[in-house]
Amino acid sequence: MDINKNRNGEALEIALTGRLDTTTAPQLDEVIKSDLDGVSSLVFNLASLEYISSAGLRVLLSAQKVMNKQGQMVVRNVKDDIMEVFDITGFADILTIE
Repeated sequence: MDINKNRNGEALEIALTGRLDTTTAPQLDEVIKSDLDGVSSLVFNLASLEYISSAGLRVLLSAQKVMNKQGQMVVRNVKDDIMEVFDITGFADILTIE
């Protein structure tokens, strides 16, 4: 998985490419823990994300919990297969998806 970060002041966009699974979730978790300080707007761009596992869902949930305290989080450009996972797991009700 590739993680592309773009920070502009208090806004951070994270674009994910590939698979967010048990192997790659710790990598994203580390980015979230180290880069969210001072961020009030977090955007996940999932246009190039091909797969998400429960480990990936946990990382998104962790990011959502942090952003609930310090700003907002939006998930954008979700492919149909990923959206189906969000719907089945109830994440579609937890996350702000555009």
